[in-house]
This record gives sequence, structure tokens and C-alpha cells, in this order.
Amino acid sequence: MELVALGVLAFGVVLAEPASRALAKARWPERDPVGALLVWQAVGLAGGLALLSSAVMYGVAPLASPPPAALPVLARSLAAGHWPAQLGVPQTIALLVAVALALWLLGVLAVVALRTLRARARHRELLDLLATPWPAVPGARVLDHPVPVAYCLPGLRSRLVVSAGVLDALDVPEVWAVLAHERAHLRERHDLVVLPFVAWGATAPFVRGMVCAQLAVAALIEMRADDVAARRANPRQLADALMSMSDATPAGVLSSFTAARDRRLARLIDPPSPLPLTLRVLVRAAAVTLVAVPVAAFVL
Repeated sequence: MELVALGVLAFGVVLAEPASRALAKARWPERDPVGALLVWQAVGLAGGLALLSSAVMYGVAPLASPPPAALPVLARSLAAGHWPAQLGVPQTIALLVAVALALWLLGVLAVVALRTLRARARHRELLDLLATPWPAVPGARVLDHPVPVAYCLPGLRSRLVVSAGVLDALDVPEVWAVLAHERAHLRERHDLVVLPFVAWGATAPFVRGMVCAQLAVAALIEMRADDVAARRANPRQLADALMSMSDATPAGVLSSFTAARDRRLARLIDPPSPLPLTLRVLVRAAAVTLVAVPVAAFVL
């Protein structure tokens, strides 16, 4: 079992670093953002499961095989008030590392989620005070500000927000295209998709692969929202709106912002051909397989 645990550990490390970097640089996700988001979620989940399960597998190896059979033995020993004599110092350290890592990952996720919810609640209160309800669009509010900005505030009481600058700078079809983009974020709960990657990035900011994952997922959810909006509005109008808004905002001068904007504009003006059905099925099968590997290794 020790060799299997080592293999699962190596699998998790590969997912966290070289695999994440390679996926972040790949071009095919632009042709299938939904499939790519599924793969990214599978990479994150499988990587975490691999790191945790490898430590547990190594730690309980002397008790029984497979690990699910060893865990009750460990539980009975702890309930009786003693540590199993079969577990030496290396196995004890491995189990402590597994517990500490699990608590750290879940703790960071909980803290990030709590901070996000609190920030949204404060933001929502400010919007209700400062922004004006827009009768033409239920649930939307207009912020009296000259800079053209549009965004959504997700949650149980979601908000669509546009500034007065948007209404001044864009024509009516472009405004509706922007609203369709933001509604796609709300309807598909993209905030929940990106939240674990923000937490994992905060857990280990020194791991470049996790940072790449966070940036790649953020770009993909924008592409996905663009695709949904492009089916409800003219893609060219959405591209013109994006260009007008980004040129008028200070963020437009940032190179990273400009690069992401240019990729989105290119997809809207000249949409890439979608992946063939066979490849899309394979992408989703690969996502399932990634998660199944550490689970199967632990159970079997």
C-alpha cells in the first residue's frame, strides 16, 4: 500500500503544478469553456483528494488493507484510549499531516467564503442606499457615476448594477448585451465556480499552478458568459460594448486586463469552432476520470 500511496501523492503533485500550468496555457478551452471548467474543477478536487488520501493510505497501511478496512481499526483503538502499536513514527506523522492539511484546506475555504458573504452584504447595503432601482429591468440598479461599469452581485438577493456612464456611452442593444452577460453569471452561479480556486490560491500562493488555475478559471467564466450573451444578443454589439467600457475605465491601461479583454474580443468577433462532439465527450470523461483515480486507489 505504501507504493500506491506514493503514486497517488505523485499524481496530486503533478495536478497541482505541471498539469495546471499546461492546462492554463492550452488554447482548446476557448473552444469549450464549459468542458474546461469541469476539467479545472476535477483537477482541484482530484489534487486535494490525492494529497489527503496518500497520507492516510500510508498512515494506516500497517493496520489493514484496503484503507477503508483500516479506518475502523484505528477508530476502535482511539475509542479505547490508545494509539495502535502497529503505527510507528512515520505513519503517525503522515496521519497528523493529513488531518492538518484537511483542516487547513477546509478552514481557508470557510474563511474565504465568510469574508465574501460579508463583503457582498455590505456592498448590497451600499447599493440599496446609493443606487436607484431601474424600472425597465427588475432587480437592476443604476449607480450615478460617469465611468461606464456593469457588474452583478450574486447571492440570494442578487443585484444587476450599471452605472449612468453605461447608459450614456452605449446604445440600447449594447446595454441589453451587457445585461445578458451579467445575467449569465448570476444564473449559472459563476461565483461558486471560482470560489474554491480563490481559496486554494490563498492556501498556497507560492504554488504557481494554483495561481494559474485561479486566473484561468476567471477567464473561462467570462468566456462562458460571453457565449451565453452572444446567443441572446448580437455578438458584435457585445464586443463593441466591452471595448467602449474597457477603454473608458482606468483598468483599461493594465496589461493583464487588456490581454484578457483582447482574447474575449477575438472570440466574439471571430468565434472559434466548437470542439467536435467526440472531443467534448472525452473532455468530460477525463474530468470524471481525474476524480476517480484517487478515490479508486483509496477504496480498492
